[in-house]
Amino acid sequence: MNKTELSKIVAKRMSVPQKEALLFIETLGKVLTESLAQEESLGFQGFGTFSLWKQTERQGRNPRIGVPAVIRARNSVKFKPGKQLLEVLNRKTDPVK
Repeated sequence: MNKTELSKIVAKRMSVPQKEALLFIETLGKVLTESLAQEESLGFQGFGTFSLWKQTERQGRNPRIGVPAVIRARNSVKFKPGKQLLEVLNRKTDPVK
């Protein structure tokens, strides 16, 4: 599913224009990005938590030629699913109840 498809579904469920749903999705993405950039976690009760993950510098290998290489430190994002999300996914029932 891409952002346009998601905005259509959100618009229908919230009974708002698709343009408004798209603005909501884009704003949520910006807030999430800003929170993570400030090293804050963002949690949605029952859904899960997004948090910053600082990967350390480590030794790797170029898979094409086999030469050792240093993989630089970088920031990434981890998502820890919430209990309710996991229950729905493992029940294999309709998640929209």
